[in-house]
Amino acid sequence: MNTGSLAKVLILTGAAIVILGVILLFIDKVPLLGKLPGDIVVRKKNFTLYFPLGTMILLSAGLSLILYIISHFKK
Repeated sequence: MNTGSLAKVLILTGAAIVILGVILLFIDKVPLLGKLPGDIVVRKKNFTLYFPLGTMILLSAGLSLILYIISHFKK
């Protein structure tokens, strides 16, 4: 791997980390995200388990649709 391609990989990785950080800053402001039917919350005395099953299904379907549309237009 030459230094030019390594530099591009590092830049893209850094950009992805910055985008993920911005998303994590504003994720609490999305009204229904994490509170959908199917999201499982178990609260015990010293333990809380949060498993956002409904949210994961919704995000998976949305990302699949976006990637399908992108691949459709690349042809």
